[in-house]
Amino acid sequence: MKKLNELLKTEYDVNVTGIKINSKEVEKGDLFVCIKGVKTDRHDFIDEAIKNGASCIIGEKDIECSIPYVKVKNTNYILPDLCRKFYDFDRLNLKIIGVTGTDGKTTTATSIQYLIGRDKCGYIGTNGVSCLKWTKDSPNSTPDPTLLYKYFREFYDAGCEYVVMEASSEGFLRGRLDDLYFTAGGYTNITWEHINVHGSFENYVKCKLRLASQTTGKFIINQEDEFHDRFKEKSLNSLSYGEDPKCDLYIKNYTITPKYTNVVFVYQNEEYSFISPLLGKFNVYNLACAMLICLSLGFDMETLIENAMNIDVSGRLEMINIGQKFKVMVDYAHTPNGIKSILEFVRVLEVNRAIVVIGSAGERDYKKRPIMGKTVIENADYAIFTYEDPRSEDPRDIIKEMVSEIEDESKYEIVIDRSKAIKRAIDIASENDIVLILGKGNETYEKLKDKTIYFNDIEEAKKSIQERLNREVLIH
Repeated sequence: MKKLNELLKTEYDVNVTGIKINSKEVEKGDLFVCIKGVKTDRHDFIDEAIKNGASCIIGEKDIECSIPYVKVKNTNYILPDLCRKFYDFDRLNLKIIGVTGTDGKTTTATSIQYLIGRDKCGYIGTNGVSCLKWTKDSPNSTPDPTLLYKYFREFYDAGCEYVVMEASSEGFLRGRLDDLYFTAGGYTNITWEHINVHGSFENYVKCKLRLASQTTGKFIINQEDEFHDRFKEKSLNSLSYGEDPKCDLYIKNYTITPKYTNVVFVYQNEEYSFISPLLGKFNVYNLACAMLICLSLGFDMETLIENAMNIDVSGRLEMINIGQKFKVMVDYAHTPNGIKSILEFVRVLEVNRAIVVIGSAGERDYKKRPIMGKTVIENADYAIFTYEDPRSEDPRDIIKEMVSEIEDESKYEIVIDRSKAIKRAIDIASENDIVLILGKGNETYEKLKDKTIYFNDIEEAKKSIQERLNREVLIH
């Protein structure tokens, strides 16, 4: 608990037990900050915040209020500083690691947590918020400051010395990371994504580059990505990884199998050969990024290799096997590049047909939809197009855009309901086929027009497989 006059200059010494920007989440004693979002002005919800027990309000407008109210010039700008002070962030001495990129952020960030140790390192990202002692869901890959600094405090109290977080482009765009500097950072790759939010690809790239600018220590660069020079220009001190022997971490060789990957890295003229549980070429690069970040922080390669065997990334290349004679895999891939990489890996598995279940999120980058659809058809044998968080959009319109550039209609079908689409894919799979359910990984929700419902691809797949197995037992 803090006093309001400890958080900013004011005569009010009212107690503050928490900081909230959503009036519905306000509890007794909370400070309610009226930030301005893309579509919502929180000043409109002051009455609800007071009704729910707010002890004080900070806003930008001249408002008569029944509880202490402080007017500031810009609530969005002041919010991170309020949270830093409330949670005593500057006294925690946490080392914050940032990971950005279009694809691979979750795998790279999770790998860093496992390489350092979940007892010492917390994780914030697409798969929620976690350390060894606890796990919880998060509304965003990069949460707003009221949650971000709260998590930092909770990690510190749990004994963590490090926190690794996914630093999304939207997180930078929305100012969620304006007040934060990173001990170390790195990026995976940059491809076309989130143009609906940023307005242009260049704006998207500029937001990604901010992680390099806000990293005070080493920044790790993918030497083979076309934007590596721009990241190098923005960073104070950079290291590189890639298949060029001149890279600081040289990916000398790798052999991909259906169950593991044999990797050979060279670092400081020493060659290291080991087995990684992460599958696919793209994950060789994700692991290289993660390991080089940890090496830059002073960890030794032998310890990192030992810890690498324990890496477990939920919802990424997650195989589901409950006795069926075909393969089922769930993955978060939702960009053209991510989809292509997954399907290239699948060919290593020597399967008969690759059947893909996929959609595209509503109110998101609509320009990538036909590219996604075409990428699936060019790299898979059959596709079932369905909805994926349609939000206010009609899922039929989204799917229409996804199939707009596909000429061969015999290579796909449309099943609007995602549960039925997953069931359909599993029902038509033959022995040694693979069903890939892409787009949501281990997420536990579907955002529809007027509500959010519980939904999990992994659970739906298991349910459909079990139903098929039960039918086959009855038949025989």
